[in-house]
Amino acid sequence: MARTAAKPDARLKLLDAALSLIRAKGYSATTVDELCVRAGVTKGAFFHHFKSKDALGVAAAEHWSQTTAALFAEAPYHDHADPLDRVLGYLAFRKALLQGGVPDFTCLVGTMVQETYETAPAIRDACERSISGHAETLEADIEAAMRDRGLSADWTARSLALHTQAVLQGAFILAKAKGGAAIAADSIDHLTRYLELLFSPANLDRHS
Repeated sequence: MARTAAKPDARLKLLDAALSLIRAKGYSATTVDELCVRAGVTKGAFFHHFKSKDALGVAAAEHWSQTTAALFAEAPYHDHADPLDRVLGYLAFRKALLQGGVPDFTCLVGTMVQETYETAPAIRDACERSISGHAETLEADIEAAMRDRGLSADWTARSLALHTQAVLQGAFILAKAKGGAAIAADSIDHLTRYLELLFSPANLDRHS
């Protein structure tokens, strides 16, 4: 007898609903009732899987990390031989993801942490782990690019990796304020030019 494909369980449906609704409405404006309706589950199912809305917020940040990690792990920029090209390719990939409406390309954890950094420490910490964890995926390539070019600097690969995330999160805020992706694309272009200048031969000569 042929097996039917397993249907997503209520917990996964709720997490996927959270990714969609919170990016569109914000964490505070998203209610448990709305999450249940979007997921097609009962409120009893919600509280079976999550003790509170904040517990779902923490789980949503972790779900976001897992989902986006898979996307970036398979991205084509990893195929470049030069580590700097991989870092620049990462930025080009981020720019290519600026598709659809603002909720479609902005960051769940960036959205949540802006609202909850004082009021929900567990969500804040989950968002920090997500953003910092993603930044860590760039560190090895930045370190290799510094090493290949003999760059000795008063900054670290980690600090530059985190700076890329600061620019991206700021770009998403501007996209929300402006109502479109164009300003975010401009910010990524400026960041790309900054990295190209940072690793340019002229700049390397000043640090040699």
